[in-house]
Amino acid sequence: MKSKNNLLEQLNTLPHFNKNTVRQLGLQLGLKDSSIDTYISRFLKSKEILPLKGGLYVSADFLEKNRNDVSYSFYLANIIRQPSYISSWAALQYYNLATEAINSITSVTLKVTRQYQIKAGSFAYQSINKDLFSDFILAKGRFDFFIATPSKALFDLLYFRTRQFRGIKFDEIKGLVNELRIDIDEMDKAEQDKFYSMINKYLI
Repeated sequence: MKSKNNLLEQLNTLPHFNKNTVRQLGLQLGLKDSSIDTYISRFLKSKEILPLKGGLYVSADFLEKNRNDVSYSFYLANIIRQPSYISSWAALQYYNLATEAINSITSVTLKVTRQYQIKAGSFAYQSINKDLFSDFILAKGRFDFFIATPSKALFDLLYFRTRQFRGIKFDEIKGLVNELRIDIDEMDKAEQDKFYSMINKYLI
């Protein structure tokens, strides 16, 4: 019992972990390698650890303590589906450019489009081609995460909303932005110029 509690205490300090992490910690505590799967099953059954996706977990304790930290949610979004970066509404809200209520954290990925509805939240991933998987930065903080620049977050939002700008003309972009109630005037001038340059380049 003591070893089990010690193992859980160690897991409670980790932002996420996999079976191999549990195995390594278990061996350090003197647990038999063959018993690791049993411990994981017990922790899952008692809801002391929670699944993020196949083979990836977080402790209920760590999640509860960090649930309201947006950097942790964004960090998890990066981890759950790799490679990916935060974009669209979630990124625009992060930059205070949109007030639209969002129910899930939207990311852009090179993998197929996918949605995860889990205890840690709702995570949506939209697939983009390699040429457009760009213009994101690593935001440093308590939890580091990759996020689109303001200009790319807005580009991505329109890209998916208009089905890759199908039938859209350059002079219609400003109106589309206004319809979405995006406060583009609050965006840095250099970012605004970059946004329109991205659109122009794509539409040519």
